[in-house]
Amino acid sequence: NTIEFSGALHATIVKQVLLKNPSNYTLAYNVILVGRDAHDFSLPKGNTVTIPAGRQGFVNVEFTIRFLHPAEAVLLLISNKVDGIDGATMTFSLKAEVKSIEPLGIIRCRSPCYEL
Repeated sequence: NTIEFSGALHATIVKQVLLKNPSNYTLAYNVILVGRDAHDFSLPKGNTVTIPAGRQGFVNVEFTIRFLHPAEAVLLLISNKVDGIDGATMTFSLKAEVKSIEPLGIIRCRSPCYEL
């Protein structure tokens, strides 16, 4: 699965990954970001998620577009044993790209073009 982040340069984009737990046991995961541009992505709600039995949970992933080149990373969810049950390890590919460039501001100045 691929999660795509696209927007304007300097924009902050937040995506949610929905995790469902159909079992009768609580599941817990450690969330890790790895890869070339992993340091540009963040987990604003922390790097652990617990999903009660028969419920669902979310992992928020945040990315601020700072450069023009595309960014890539991998989101890993590694199960912790809770109630003696291990969940499956899950991976998601994270890809980000700039769709537009908007100026942060405009500076007007006056200067002679040429002086002898």
